[in-house]
Amino acid sequence: MAEQKYKYVIVGSGLAGVSAIEGIREADKGGSILLIGNEKNMPYDRPPLSKKLWFGKKKVEEIFLHDKAFYAGNNVELALGVTAVEMNSTKKTIVTGGGDTIHYSKLLLATGGMPRRLGIPGGNLNEICYYRTLDDYNNIRAMASSGKKAVVIGGGFIGSEIAAALNVNNLDVSMVFPEDYLVQRIFPVGLGTAIQKRYTERGITIFNRDAPASLEKKSGKIIVRTQKSNEIIADMVIAGIGIVPAVDLAKNAGLSTDNGVVVNEYLQTTDPDVYAAGDNTNFFSAALGQRMRVEHWDNSIAQGKAAGKNMAGSNTAHDYIPYFFSDLFEFGYEAAGNINSELETFADWKKEHDTGVVYYVKDSTVKGVMLCNVWDKIEAARDIIRKRQKINPQELKGAIPF
Repeated sequence: MAEQKYKYVIVGSGLAGVSAIEGIREADKGGSILLIGNEKNMPYDRPPLSKKLWFGKKKVEEIFLHDKAFYAGNNVELALGVTAVEMNSTKKTIVTGGGDTIHYSKLLLATGGMPRRLGIPGGNLNEICYYRTLDDYNNIRAMASSGKKAVVIGGGFIGSEIAAALNVNNLDVSMVFPEDYLVQRIFPVGLGTAIQKRYTERGITIFNRDAPASLEKKSGKIIVRTQKSNEIIADMVIAGIGIVPAVDLAKNAGLSTDNGVVVNEYLQTTDPDVYAAGDNTNFFSAALGQRMRVEHWDNSIAQGKAAGKNMAGSNTAHDYIPYFFSDLFEFGYEAAGNINSELETFADWKKEHDTGVVYYVKDSTVKGVMLCNVWDKIEAARDIIRKRQKINPQELKGAIPF
């Protein structure tokens, strides 16, 4: 088995890992970099998988982050289709599934997460797509012909987006989820029920306050039986029930983990030569006054780049409020901070449940902002969160003009 040495090793070929290359190169123009990714595809942008690819706004060839010339020009070696199976922080080595041993000076764990799986009879059927990767998109896209029946399990970000995408592509879509309404974790009840009504008006069948009890393959179909004794016969089943942060490498190496790999303000783990960034990372947000883990595009870019710079010696504290976005038919939104529907909310609507700003408040302080069909105001939202000023919620009307 081969032994190799690199100054920088990045485990994870997603957005955080690739952004780290850019951060490293800002501070170190020549140090050798190895990027390890368990997918065989060139690194790509994940949000279009449930958004623009389905609506004809992007083609697959447009979602790749860089061409091969970028990696070659930045002295980056790609190890795609390779899994890192063991890490030894004392020896500063990574062992791959193929048995190769890789030595590093600085290591970034940008391992993201793995889709949660259904722990029910039939949950491991090959026909169930736990939607996460470009291969998943290609497989579902090939099956998604007009008139076919699809069941989407999960009513959160991915479930709501993929259900809308399939509906627009003329599939007969049903959704099954345990919450009262779509995206309940972040939408206040009025907004969430209004969005759900739009789904049903478009012909999507909603089985809310319910959950799958079993799945069975029969005569080329998938039969979904629910806890409330509903039975749905489908051509395809897509599960979008969240991800589990990939922390095994860190945990088995003795690093601190707690709903992600725990890092300090420099994105260092409990080993100062090992960093983490992206969906797998538990970090402290000074602006929000809490530890958190964020599974969104903007966070991966910002953390990956910051971690790369610090790996190369910048030693700059990372205090950034990430934002995220989604499109659900004609309703699009951007949001920043702690968007939790259990917080007190105050809505400043121009058009109710369509165009306006929703503020999320705790202890008379704005913790999060959702911009509903309001664009180019994310910096204003971040500014309000950073100030951490005590406010009367009624004072928020007009706080972000639109």
